[in-house]
Amino acid sequence: MHVIDKHLAYDGHYKLSQLRVQDGEEVLKRERFEPGTAVAALVRHTGSQHYVLTRQYRIGPEAEIVELTAGMVDAGEDPAQAMRREIQEELGYEVDYLEQIARILPSPGNSAEVITVYYAEVSHQSGAGGGLAEESEKIEAVFFSADELFAAQFEDAKTIIAVQWAQLRKR
Repeated sequence: MHVIDKHLAYDGHYKLSQLRVQDGEEVLKRERFEPGTAVAALVRHTGSQHYVLTRQYRIGPEAEIVELTAGMVDAGEDPAQAMRREIQEELGYEVDYLEQIARILPSPGNSAEVITVYYAEVSHQSGAGGGLAEESEKIEAVFFSADELFAAQFEDAKTIIAVQWAQLRKR
């Protein structure tokens, strides 16, 4: 199978493309959600030894959820730069250490989204966090001990991956 034609069907906050896919003699029509490239990090404060996650309203589940600090990679940024920026915007911390955990495709059947998941260590808070007002972000920091984090039940896939990574490494 391969894509033989692609055009943008919707260009709003997110994008949707319509594709024609060649499968032998057959040509299939498909839609692909194109949200862009994202980053996320499991953040640990090295002074308190607590993990710092975020709580915010998410449109997908139509509810507030607790998840990793996350955001989109801007044009001209590499994922590590974007992750450092997002941690500063959402939590107010400067990053001391950043390690890539995985590059994931959360829903490859219908989405072009790529998320690079990181582990980050922080020790110095230089800003208020909470997200950007111009993006209507209302982000709350949520602190977990290692025991609390490993016992918590999360629904967000990138958060589950990062927490399991930390459990395996006893971080």
